[in-house]
Amino acid sequence: MKQNSEASRRNFLKKFGAATAAVAVGTNVFARDKHSGLFTYLKRTDGFGPNDKVNLALIGAGGQGTEDTKVALTVPGVKLVAVCDLYDGRLADAKTRWGADIFTTKVYKEILNRKDVDAVIIGTPDFWHQQISIDAMHAGKHVYCEKPMVHGITEGPAVIKAQQETGKIFQVGSQGVSSLGNEKAKELLKSGAIGQLNYAEGFWARRGPVEVWQYPIPADASTQTVDWETYVSNTHKRPFDEKRFFRWRNYTDYGTGMCGDLFVHLFSSLHFITGSYGPEKIYAAGGLRFWHDGREVPDVLLGTFDYGQNEAHPAFNLSLRCNFVDGTSGTTYLRLVGSEGAMDITWDKVVLKRNSIVESEDPFYLEKLKQAGDTNPGRKKMLPPEEITFEAEKGYLGGPYDHMYNFFTAIRNNGKVTEDAVFGYRAAAPALLCNDSYFQNVPMHWDPEKMEKKG
Repeated sequence: MKQNSEASRRNFLKKFGAATAAVAVGTNVFARDKHSGLFTYLKRTDGFGPNDKVNLALIGAGGQGTEDTKVALTVPGVKLVAVCDLYDGRLADAKTRWGADIFTTKVYKEILNRKDVDAVIIGTPDFWHQQISIDAMHAGKHVYCEKPMVHGITEGPAVIKAQQETGKIFQVGSQGVSSLGNEKAKELLKSGAIGQLNYAEGFWARRGPVEVWQYPIPADASTQTVDWETYVSNTHKRPFDEKRFFRWRNYTDYGTGMCGDLFVHLFSSLHFITGSYGPEKIYAAGGLRFWHDGREVPDVLLGTFDYGQNEAHPAFNLSLRCNFVDGTSGTTYLRLVGSEGAMDITWDKVVLKRNSIVESEDPFYLEKLKQAGDTNPGRKKMLPPEEITFEAEKGYLGGPYDHMYNFFTAIRNNGKVTEDAVFGYRAAAPALLCNDSYFQNVPMHWDPEKMEKKG
């Protein structure tokens, strides 16, 4: 692996050096302006046309399910035919938004029994993901399931088994995996752009009430408008509680907290970019610092993860943090750090930064010496940091569209998706174990290849 990494690094140096040398002698192909460093656009070639129609149904028409469906309907040839939710108001909204002829129901199996439904989006709270995914695949439906794929660490194998038994297309909804940004980062890492990976980090910052899951509760919320009995039928039975229905992410019976909502995005992107199966050791710390609104999950959380060496990557460490009390708000990012540089990665942009130590074979370095008339090339120089920005060109539809596009293309072509049940479980597992570590106050050990908890 070390020899391959060194060859990739030298290959990248030659390509990067050639580009920087071009700029040094006046070529403006990559230059955005003289202050921003090197710059290039990420492009998506779209050769997909509206072939056979795909009839879609939505199960769980809350905020994320609705947004997923909006994106899905922008893919050519996709038609929404049915919607399921346990709250009357969302069913009424679905008819207003998508047409009075949409079939609506509170019983998800009525959706699965319909012969005109080819695929379903599962946008329910996390604790229903496993059961509905399995039922849908066995009913002959393709499935787009929101992340995390499962609610508990023991639930993943059954979903994997259902996908293998049925052969249906199953994709987990961590939309960044299909983005231009993730694809470029994967390419750069493989080429040796940052040298040998040794560390990664991710960060989410939020402050607004809706952002931190204080979702609005409808005035008509009651047992007359909400099918509460069905909602809690596969978990602890409780009297009706509108907060536990409409603000479900705050409660462990239904959601998976920061880890399942946010960390899992970062795991998905990291695993796609590095080819990793996941960490071997997980430890979390944090607490409830500000949002004392009855929630059972922390609003500040830190997670640390040890990734062991394998054929795909060297050993490295990952640090994730999430702050729901961040007075400055902030930027979401994933950063990969290597022996010779680092990448800041979002879904539509990658900023590559390399250290200023250059080898004598670097064309940029040699060109600079030539221009300066340097008679002592062995002496170290004062050099600016090397930076290149890769950014999606104007009009890019984004990671969520790409993810949906890939899902429907796989359905039409009987192809494959990157984020299938195995990938989805390997992304969900460290997030779920991070929760377990927080609540039990002990490190968790995981075999990412066998997908088994250790100890």
